[in-house]
Amino acid sequence: MVRHDGIRADWLGYATLRLETPAPAVAAADADRTVVYCDPGRYGVLAGEWPPDGAGGEGVTHPRGPAVKPVDADLVCVTHDHHYDPAAIRRVASEGTTIVVFEGVNTHRIDRDVARPVDLPGTVRRVDDEADFAVDDVIVRTTPAYNDPDGPHVRPSGEPYHPEGFGCGFHLTLPTPAGAGVADGIRVYWPGDTDVLPGHDELDVSLFCPPIGGSFTMDRHGAADLAAALDPDLTLPVHYDTFPALEADSRAFAADVAARGVPVVLSESWPGDLR
Repeated sequence: MVRHDGIRADWLGYATLRLETPAPAVAAADADRTVVYCDPGRYGVLAGEWPPDGAGGEGVTHPRGPAVKPVDADLVCVTHDHHYDPAAIRRVASEGTTIVVFEGVNTHRIDRDVARPVDLPGTVRRVDDEADFAVDDVIVRTTPAYNDPDGPHVRPSGEPYHPEGFGCGFHLTLPTPAGAGVADGIRVYWPGDTDVLPGHDELDVSLFCPPIGGSFTMDRHGAADLAAALDPDLTLPVHYDTFPALEADSRAFAADVAARGVPVVLSESWPGDLR
């Protein structure tokens, strides 16, 4: 569990990031709160099934928790096919939830038995990688997310694992409670499954949550370079140690980022209050 400028952030495993504002420690018991999930689910991280058969995932730094069904999301953001998990979305979403799904998510292309976005609870909104709109008191912006075809994250055929147009990242501006010392909200950036791309380093970011697993995304070195360029108030890595291809030395990443003068924190244990 991480508290930052009046909000709470939890990495729940794989690419699942939970954000809550105001953080319980700074809010009255009856205070209105906003809960956001980015890429909930996959590999059983919300179903108490991680590590699943065949996925490996014995890394000691990956969060591991019980089956949970909080149904507390105001907003759910889904970056692309690989992170689209309707069963997990149903664990966090209700009819009052807005579910923002990248327009390229295609259930006919997904090699799993999944429901269509239109059949999910709540209001579903499809977006491209240049969206900019508000969901209640959260400003949602999307950014391009893909692997450089001339970079290292390509298949043997030369095709990127995540070609351009396959997914997006999310830049979210969340409201902060009175007394948090931040007037214009906390800007949280989850880049999605992507290499470091032109324009990423120009964003205004308070809380940066990069993938560091490599193989299919930027690795810890690229993520550290981007953290230094963004100079956020805090960096919280995600998307690593879920299975062998995503193994990463999170402590080396944290040391690298800290050495560049950027605050960094790890969130590698399950939050005991999430049910």
